[in-house]
Order: sequence, then C-alpha cells, then structure tokens
Amino acid sequence: MKRPLDPFPGDDASAFALENVADGVFAVDRDFIVRYFNLAAGEIARVDPADAVGRTCREVFGVTNCRSVCVLRQCMEEARPIANRIVTLKRAGCPNVPVCVSVAPIWATGGMVIGGVQVFRDLSGGGFVSRLAGLQPLDDFGTCDPHLSEIVRMLPQIAQSDSTVLLLGESGTGKEVFARAIHKLSQRSSGPFVAVNCGALPEQLMESELFGYKSGAFTDARRDKPGRFALADSGTLLLDEIGDLPYAMQAKILRALQERSYEPLGGVETLPADVRVIAATNRDLGRMVAEGTFRQDLYYRLNVVVIRIPPLRERPGDVPLLVERVLGRCRMALTKHISSVSPEAMERLMAHDYPGNIRELENIIEYAAILCQGQVIEPCHLPEDLRGAAGGCGVRSGRTMAEVRFLAAREAVERHGGNRNAACRELEISKDTLRRILGRRDADA
Repeated sequence: MKRPLDPFPGDDASAFALENVADGVFAVDRDFIVRYFNLAAGEIARVDPADAVGRTCREVFGVTNCRSVCVLRQCMEEARPIANRIVTLKRAGCPNVPVCVSVAPIWATGGMVIGGVQVFRDLSGGGFVSRLAGLQPLDDFGTCDPHLSEIVRMLPQIAQSDSTVLLLGESGTGKEVFARAIHKLSQRSSGPFVAVNCGALPEQLMESELFGYKSGAFTDARRDKPGRFALADSGTLLLDEIGDLPYAMQAKILRALQERSYEPLGGVETLPADVRVIAATNRDLGRMVAEGTFRQDLYYRLNVVVIRIPPLRERPGDVPLLVERVLGRCRMALTKHISSVSPEAMERLMAHDYPGNIRELENIIEYAAILCQGQVIEPCHLPEDLRGAAGGCGVRSGRTMAEVRFLAAREAVERHGGNRNAACRELEISKDTLRRILGRRDADA
C-alpha cells in the first residue's frame, strides 16, 4: 500500500496500529485527496485501499452531494472536530451500511488546517451476524449491548429445540420480532407462524378463537371454524400478553401444552396440537402466581426457556443503529433524502428513557423525518419534550402522525400559493401521496 509522508508519521508502530484497528480510518489533504486509507476502511467501504490513495474521497465513495452532507468537509471548513455523526455509507454494487463517523482537522505548524482525518465504525452488525452461519433472521438484532448480543448468540440453539419459550420484556421491546426469529431458525420454519394477542381477545370468544369450534356449538356456528392452534399446525404459535389470560382459560392452555392435544368448542374428538408455543408478556408472572391470579403449574410449564429482552434505556448504545434503521424506512416511505442526525439531536435521543422502548423511538424518528425539510435531523425536529432549549419548528407537539403529516403538507401548499406540484417537490413526495395525506385528514374531520 502507498504510504503518505503526512499527515501520519511513517514509523512502523503507527502503521501497524492503524492497520489493525477495527474502525475505518482515512485522511485527506486540503484538496480532499486521500493520503491514507487503512484496511478496515477498505473492508467496510468495499474499496481496495491501494486504489483509494491518490484519488479524491468523492471519487472513492461515489458521493455527488458532498458539499451539503460531508462531515469531513464541515469539520475542515469550521476547523473543529465533530463526533458521533450517524450517516449512511453508499457502496457500489453492495448494500448500503449505517456508520458512526467522527472527524477532526489536521493542523500545520502555523495553525492552518491542511487536511482532515475521519474514523468510521460499521453499525450494521453484519460482522457479528455473519459468524452465526449467515442466518438472515438474526440481522434484525444488530446490537452492541453485551446482554442482548449473548441472547442473539444463543438463538440458533434455542430455536433448534421444540421447548416452550417465554419472552419477558416491557411493551415495545420487540418480543414478537424475537419470536419470529426463533420460528425462522427452527425446523418448523416451513410451517406457519401465528401470533395471537391474548389481551385483545374478548373473554367469551377466547376459547373458540384459540381452539376453534364445531358446527352447532352455539347459535351462529353454522360451520366448523379452526382455531389458532389448528392454523399453526406444524409451525409456531405465539401467545402474546399471556399474562392477560383469564384464570379459567389458563387450565385449557396448560392441557394443550402438557398433552399436546385439545378439543374444539362443541367437539367430542381430541385433536393433536403439533405446534411449538412461544409465550410473551410484559407482566411479572412470578408475582401473579404469588397473588393467585396466574396458575403455578402453567407458569412452570412456560418457564422452560426464558429470554428477558432488556429495555432500550438499558442499552443506549443501540440507539444510533436503531435510528439509522428507522431512517432507512422513512427515506423509502417519505421519499426523502435525510442523510443523518446531528450530534446535538443524537445526544438528546441517547439521553431519553424511552418508556415505550423501540416503538417509541420509531415514532420519534418518523415525527422528526416528517418535519425535517433538509438532510440532517436537528433537535428542533424532535418532539417538544426532547428539544430542550432548541425551540420549535412550527408544529406543536401532542399531535398524531396523521395530523403532523397533514399540517406539513398543508403549510407547504400554502407557502407555494396553492401550487401542489411545487409543494410536492419541497416535501419530496408524489402528487398521489400529497393527495392522500390531505384527503384522508379532510375525510376524518
């Protein structure tokens, strides 16, 4: 590899250290010509380091709008370091990847900025996932949290057994995502995955919904109807919010788990229950057993393999990765080109407690993406309780997402004197999308 004379010293110790770190490191001069590009940078960006040195970073990374989005350019022009900016690294012929970028200017002896150095870290979790036999379902769990990483590491072994799994975690932590991953990694992956929210089923309909019924079982039962156990045959059944099951129904679930069979409502024939059951709850089942509201025998039947999913407030280091993933979905849904989140906004996001966990974070980023008219989400785009002293962006909080979309669309149309084509260009949405946003809100009024 070519070695620059500056800004890095050419001694063997420095070269060895830079070539053996996991983070990508590269340096440019004042003309943005790459003077150094380490091996990790080449691996993350899918670029040969030898080919990168001597070319502009714009050519190396294939960026067309670097003046407006380049963190390295901003740091050199403002002569100040910038830390922990989350951006998307575009890679020709390969999937794009979220990276955490930190940059700093390089100074000459006289105090002049003569270049800049950038360090970037792959946030996709791909390296960890690829070590697990390339199993795609695990891609959903890119994380830097040690506890969650250990859970993910064990998922393939847990999935290969047919034991009942109990997922514990607060609302919004992604329990169903884990359940789907276990199903996809199991020998039942070719079978159906059926999820039922026990807390959403009316008590009088619960037995027929879970076990089905036979024709004539009650007045309106004109034909047989399969229940969720039958629909999940040879696959996986997720009993979400199992802590909300009525006490009488708990005995029927216990029998189905113990004997692997059940009887439809109004039936006399026992049917086999060839399903793998995964239960999930945000409640303390142990305490419910002590209080007498949850059957002890069912609790022990469920308590075979227990997975506790930590809340987001216990793993703030995962927030930047989750933010980038939500932004990726927002870019497609809103057809916006939001490139990153500013360090100030990210600091507020990482300091938040997230009582609603990942679901709350997703709503926050969607809200910010709707308000953001540029390419970087700033603190003023966040909901009011996260803005701090940043002030507002013209839309007050407390509104639903539909109301925020409607207000943003209506204000854009008004700014352009009723010209909807111009409003669409500003919002970077199609005319059909604008018509749908305005029409749906008017219909709800």
